[in-house]
Amino acid sequence: MIDLDHRLQDQLDEITANTRTLVQPERLAISEQAVADLFASGIEQQILPVGAKAPEFALPDASGRIVRSSDLLALGPLVIDFFRGRWCPYCVTELEAWRDLYSVVRESGALLIGISPQTVRQSDFTAGQHELPFPLLHDAHCDVAQQFGLAYKVPPFHQQYFRSILVNVPFVNGDESWLLPLPATYVLGQDGTVLYAEAYADFRVRPEPGEALRHLPAR
Repeated sequence: MIDLDHRLQDQLDEITANTRTLVQPERLAISEQAVADLFASGIEQQILPVGAKAPEFALPDASGRIVRSSDLLALGPLVIDFFRGRWCPYCVTELEAWRDLYSVVRESGALLIGISPQTVRQSDFTAGQHELPFPLLHDAHCDVAQQFGLAYKVPPFHQQYFRSILVNVPFVNGDESWLLPLPATYVLGQDGTVLYAEAYADFRVRPEPGEALRHLPAR
């Protein structure tokens, strides 16, 4: 039996604890500063809120096929997981948590998609490597993430840090914008109304899938 109360955050906290034992404090401080600056920007308060109408979008999936939000919503409520990319262990752990809950999503009559700025090829790698049964959509330049109020530009000092640990964000995303989305989870009703919206400036914290699923409309 699938446990909706299983906490994703416990798994993420374990990643954080392991990182803190392996990475020098002065290097950790760079990410800490980036998180603090992003939080101070107030971006968490600017995301598309519950009750708003979600923008329509059409994005390519891992095979290059265009997926339209209007077509998905015609079939049922929609759960959207915005993630940074396959290079982020927190994102991969979150995607795998959604993979394990996919049957619950479908039994609820809903659909699930992941959205990130990584290229179609990178999404194909991600879906295959982690056996994801739901579509991963390529949001070039974070255009859709911007409409949801989630997009931000990685500051130069953090760009340098990513390069130092061999995380090539421009290569993964296919552009030099250095735009990323806040990790976020949305639940949309079939009319496009936002029923649930959670996003965090701290990439180490994620919305709990079980909590999001509780906001799906009753069948």
